[in-house]
Amino acid sequence: MGKWFMPDEGEPHDRTWMAFGPSEEVWGADLLPRVREDLARIANAVARFEPVTMLVRSEDRALAEELCDEGVELVETAMDDLWIRDTGPCFVLSDEGSLGAVDLNFNGWGEKQEYDQDALVARFLARRSGATYIETDVVGEGGGIEVDGHGTAIITESCFVNANRNPGRSRTHIEAELTKRLGPRKIIWLPGIAGKDITDGHTDFYARFVRPGVVVAALDTDPRSFDHAVTLTHLEILKDATDADGRQLEIVTLTAPADIRTEFAGDDFAAGYINFYVCNGAVIAPQFGDAKADAAAKHTLERLFPGRTVVQLDIDGIAAGGGGIHCATQQQPKV
Repeated sequence: MGKWFMPDEGEPHDRTWMAFGPSEEVWGADLLPRVREDLARIANAVARFEPVTMLVRSEDRALAEELCDEGVELVETAMDDLWIRDTGPCFVLSDEGSLGAVDLNFNGWGEKQEYDQDALVARFLARRSGATYIETDVVGEGGGIEVDGHGTAIITESCFVNANRNPGRSRTHIEAELTKRLGPRKIIWLPGIAGKDITDGHTDFYARFVRPGVVVAALDTDPRSFDHAVTLTHLEILKDATDADGRQLEIVTLTAPADIRTEFAGDDFAAGYINFYVCNGAVIAPQFGDAKADAAAKHTLERLFPGRTVVQLDIDGIAAGGGGIHCATQQQPKV
């Protein structure tokens, strides 16, 4: 098959995968309806720009059909939750033009949540997309990996070098395995922060590639936040880093909102702009009701992604569960 590599998210997609998978058991009766509406809102927004395939349980199909536009294809399968960025595979391409799907052996973010059905989603997507199924001995999630498609990856140690996922495995081993499966020539490791959220600090809430050499990074200015110190540390590491081609990284910051709408606010609420999703011709991004910060984030994204439409969505239900738009989507690159 030749050498595999994971393309940048901004490269053309064949489709976006999503999962209509929240349950009352995980989300609670009060939050569940709103989370389902948020998922459909994201799917409908992406479907304006590229095909969307939404996984759905058979018993939820009628509701999904009601909430989703006709442009969203529904495919029935079992699942435990909605986070397809983590449960789905990392899609890769070969230098010979084949599609592959790397299964990162999802284990509920270190056994924190039921995952028996979600553990099978990566294999299901590989089969459904016609991709070559690629196994690895590393446990992790797509949300913990960010790539520029040209040899550089950013990965959080708190996620991958963690005994709840890869006990006894060194960073060197994990780096070698991910290099073999995903193709980066250089990995920039960020410390992240373990034990504060269910993911143990995924990269896609801290740093994202805009293009090779340009990274947009989160800045939490609230000294009371557990993310305050870690975002400052990440910025220092990124400013000193070079990519696989020896290029000094240009760092642009996106500051978290100072205020959020109160209806779904809570300790797990993920209020940050970094968890956007880049699809064909658009950037799908959150807004949180802080008019000044929302507008600043949109302006920055429009500047960073010229030629793409920036669509901002209210995703407070999903954010209340600690996730975002990127967490709920998975791109299948065009072969």
